[in-house]
Amino acid sequence: MSILQGYSDQQLVALLKVGSEPAFNEIYSRYGLPLYYQANQLLRDEDASKDLVQELFITLWSNIDQLRPDVNLAGYLYVAVRNRVFKLIEKGRVRNDYLTAIANYVAEVSTETMDDLDEKELSLLLQQEIDRLPPRMKEVFELSRKENLSHREIAEKLGISDKTVKKQINNVLKILRVKLGCYMPTGVMIALLLKR
Repeated sequence: MSILQGYSDQQLVALLKVGSEPAFNEIYSRYGLPLYYQANQLLRDEDASKDLVQELFITLWSNIDQLRPDVNLAGYLYVAVRNRVFKLIEKGRVRNDYLTAIANYVAEVSTETMDDLDEKELSLLLQQEIDRLPPRMKEVFELSRKENLSHREIAEKLGISDKTVKKQINNVLKILRVKLGCYMPTGVMIALLLKR
């Protein structure tokens, strides 16, 4: 068992950025097999899927300086696998009989990828973005989502108009869609917000 097994993805990325092989091994142990399954589900070619995942991890190690410290590692890896699969298809290295199945699957890939991600990690990512909001906007949003106050109740509590409350909440949702849209579909984001 790895001593890094309990580390978060962000901690592992930080260690990886300073050249930690144990961190790299833990990331591979954590994501190698699920990424292989995702690739093989699309390619239906075990050897090509294994090669694709190995190349992805070689690229990750070689280009670690380009990886942002706050990256959603799971989302990054799943999207990278999907993109590599599509490049293989474009190069014609995949049999044509699977192209129709893959085309039908493309619309579901992002949602399925997000379903595979750990809900805690997505919640953490969501909370980090909420914490970066301007203080007043964050306060309005949290009163709405965490304390379940109505727009009128928030307006009365903060001494602002109902319209301002509504506008602040809409602005937060727009910001979160822009910031997190590449990591999670709107439906997943809403579900996480409703759980709060």
